Amino acid sequence: MKQKPKNIAIIGSGLVGSLLAIYLKRYSHAITVFDRRPDIRTIEFSGRSINLAMSNRGWRALEEVGIAEEIKKIAIPLDKRAMHVHDRPVYFQRYGKEGEAIWSISRGILNRKMIDLAEQTGVTFKFNEKVWDVSLPDAKVYTGESEKSEWKAYQFDLIFGCDGAFSRVRHKMQRRSRFDYSQDFIDVGYKELTIPPNADGTHKLDKNSFHIWPRGKFMLIAMPNIDGSFTCTLFLPFEGDVSFEKLTTKNEAKAFFKTYFPNVRKEIENLTKDFFDNPTSAMVTMKCYPWTYWDKVALVGDSAHAIVPFYGQGMNAGFEDIFELDKLIKTHQNDWETIFATYQEIRKPNADAIATLSYRNFIEMSSKTADAKFLLQKKIEKRFSDKHPDKWIPVYSRVTFSERPYAEALAIGDRQEAIMHEIMQVANIADKWDSPEIERKILALLKP
Repeated sequence: MKQKPKNIAIIGSGLVGSLLAIYLKRYSHAITVFDRRPDIRTIEFSGRSINLAMSNRGWRALEEVGIAEEIKKIAIPLDKRAMHVHDRPVYFQRYGKEGEAIWSISRGILNRKMIDLAEQTGVTFKFNEKVWDVSLPDAKVYTGESEKSEWKAYQFDLIFGCDGAFSRVRHKMQRRSRFDYSQDFIDVGYKELTIPPNADGTHKLDKNSFHIWPRGKFMLIAMPNIDGSFTCTLFLPFEGDVSFEKLTTKNEAKAFFKTYFPNVRKEIENLTKDFFDNPTSAMVTMKCYPWTYWDKVALVGDSAHAIVPFYGQGMNAGFEDIFELDKLIKTHQNDWETIFATYQEIRKPNADAIATLSYRNFIEMSSKTADAKFLLQKKIEKRFSDKHPDKWIPVYSRVTFSERPYAEALAIGDRQEAIMHEIMQVANIADKWDSPEIERKILALLKP
């Protein structure tokens, strides 16, 4: 039995919307993608992007539709963190085992490529067409110039909301009874900066590393681009003693970078110009349920589960939504009500889990990576994992280098953290961290 072709609307031409269009087009559906914004292929980037970190879950979703190798051409593998700590030489922390890496990709370049690939399959894109309303029971989409202008109505069989954390589709679903919704902004914002390439086009920093300058309550990161540049992101509290609200003049911005990032400030292109030209953006965790309405409407990606970016899993989680949805389509064929109901039941616990893990990783990246006790704990974990790979896989590897459920990674990670808390209480742990005694104790604590 094959799927009966449907007329499908996808709201949002971002990464998730574009990939979903490629997936659904394989079933001979008519696909129309709406976006309120201009075609990203025709405009300059906005200066509010954080480079993406493609990992196993994302690659698996791209491989399923045969485009992974094409995307790798615009990505750079990163196999380690480069830690830039005050008054110390740069040191490196490997992410996983030999050959394991995350891949740095410019969001704008990837989005342009994904739209190209979707168009090549026959997907129709309607840019600068603002969706103002959605009729959930009969899958109608209403677009217009403004909320008060005359609207045009489009009739579809199915609608997918892929329009981000502030989704217009989800907004309509929120008005229904028993719809759970929450949003939680963290008090840290971010701003994009750039390190240009050397005159010969090479990278000024190690190009196969994720660079982090941890400074306690704030940090700077840098990820490489294929043109030799680095996209930098400054994460800083909105208010407080050291915050965006305190940096209102060029001199204040220069003094801030001289104090906290002296080894990189000269490399950042147009430092003060970029700092004041580029917007300061907020970060939100958004949770909701249900994600679907009957057999008519479904939310995918950030519109269902926006998370903060500190695990590099936002895009990967959205792509995994599509991969899992596609498995259900293959199983249930034309039964869209069952497809949608099962999809949200499977994905909701995992979306909640990666939201929790992402927030925790912000704490780890900004403050703990420069803490001696934390670094010792990681050394103990790595030694034990290397000796007993069947008994201990670090939570980062479970999230980044596997396709096991996020909820499983969270649960096992919590158990491992409880064990390590007990290990770190051992007297003189710094002197005997690599001893048989510590190894035996971890083995004993791992027993059910």
